[in-house]
Formats: sequence, C-alpha cells, structure tokens
Amino acid sequence: MGQLDNKVALVTGAARGQGRSHAIRLAEEGADIIAIDICAKVGTTDYKGATPDDLEETARFVEKTGRRALTSIVDVRDLVGLERAVQEGIAEFGRLDAVVANAGIFSSAPLHELTETQWDEMVDINLTGVWKTMRATVPHLIEQGEGGSIILISSTGGLQGFPNFAHYVAAKHGVTGLARTAANELGAHGIRCNSVHPTSVLTDMIDHEAMYRLFRPDLEHPTHEDFREACESGMNLLPTPWVEAGDISNAVVWLASDASRYVTGVALPVDAGSLCKV
Repeated sequence: MGQLDNKVALVTGAARGQGRSHAIRLAEEGADIIAIDICAKVGTTDYKGATPDDLEETARFVEKTGRRALTSIVDVRDLVGLERAVQEGIAEFGRLDAVVANAGIFSSAPLHELTETQWDEMVDINLTGVWKTMRATVPHLIEQGEGGSIILISSTGGLQGFPNFAHYVAAKHGVTGLARTAANELGAHGIRCNSVHPTSVLTDMIDHEAMYRLFRPDLEHPTHEDFREACESGMNLLPTPWVEAGDISNAVVWLASDASRYVTGVALPVDAGSLCKV
C-alpha cells in the first residue's frame, strides 16, 4: 500500500531528469501520472533537449509500477496547451490531487552580458511557466473540493544569490514568492503549496561542458571529473558534490502525501547543507 494510492499527480518537465524521477516515485507510491514536457531544445540553453521518446520512456517506467500514465507534449509557456492537457488528464483519470511544477531551464552569463532573449526565455519558462501550470490546475482543485498539494520546484538559487545566474536566481526567487502567496490564497480550500529548493542535482541540465567551463574556467577543456572536484570543494556541507534526482523526488512524495497534510507555505531545502554553509 502506497502513500498516494488512488491519487493523480501532474508533473511538468517529466521527460527526463528530475521530472522523470518525480513521476516514477509518485507512481511507486500509488499515483497515476499526467506527464507533460516540451520535448524540444530551448534556444538559449547549452544542453540537449528532451525528446518525445524520452517522454514515452517515462510513461513506460510509470506503467512498470502498475500505475497509469498520460503524456502530453506541451510547452509550459502555452497556457491553452496546459489547460487542454489538464482537462484530458482529468477526463482519463477522474481527478487531480497533486501538481508538481518542475519544468525549468538553465543558462549562465554575467548579468550585464545577458541578452534579452536569455532573460525573457528564463523568466517565461522558470517563473511564468510555473504560474501558468498553477493557472491551469488550481481551478480544478478548487472545484473538486477535496484539497490538494502543489509543489513548486525552485532551487537554492530561490533563497540566495549566485554570480552569473541573475536571470535564473530572479526567476527562482519568484517561484518562492509564488508558493508563499498561493499557500495564503488556497489554504481555505484545503490546498497546500510548498516550494522545494535543491542544491545541484546531477541531470543533463548541469552535466555538460558549458557548465564544466563555468566551474573550471582555468581549464581549456574541463571534464566531468574536473567539475566534480570543483563541486566537492565548494558546494555543500555534506561530503557530496551534488544530490541525485531521487533525493528531490522523496521530498516531492512527502509533500504530495498526507504525511505533510499540515505543511504549507514552506520553502524546503534539499541541499546537503549548502544554504547554511559559511
């Protein structure tokens, strides 16, 4: 018997990385999954994009747990597309209980060198896309009248500043404020909203050469191991260069479950102690 038996969870950015991990862990605990992803490369990013095959593979992993999955290729910047995917998911599964607004991108540059396109794309996806996910789902949760849990994936960058990530940090701080405001607005409906704040998570979003160069600008061709060494020396209090996607998913499951039924408006770090490092 799982913590989320007979519940339905929607996950954005579900094709791979953290989103796939969240979808699988939620399914392992008994939830059916509405899995949404853009399934394309975003122009200002330096890493490969997810594909439709990736999203279908997520669905297969969910189905191996014995749960059902419904996939939709939708950009979180597309409110109409999100609303359609939500409606299709509820028609298929009969309800909606948890929303995991996970979709996001990463790029870097000093703030005075960022292009308007970099800024706009980051904010449109990492902040406005989160709001649009909520805009597409909250009316259904309210109408359903049984409460629900909304989980916004922010970052340690949603609670502190980092050089070279001004647009990312600004968007992630916005997500933190969005979660706190939603908790105030939706509490009367029994709907909880919390944000999760990971340190570096080893996914395709950070495991690529452009990120290696950011951490090791002294090397002409830094490697994954060079990146690991740089992270080990400076990122976290606990002796790890990064956390795994499953570490974040375990927090997501807890926030989606009744085990956290009186937890709302919280900014939950899963950060190996990085936020309190001095």
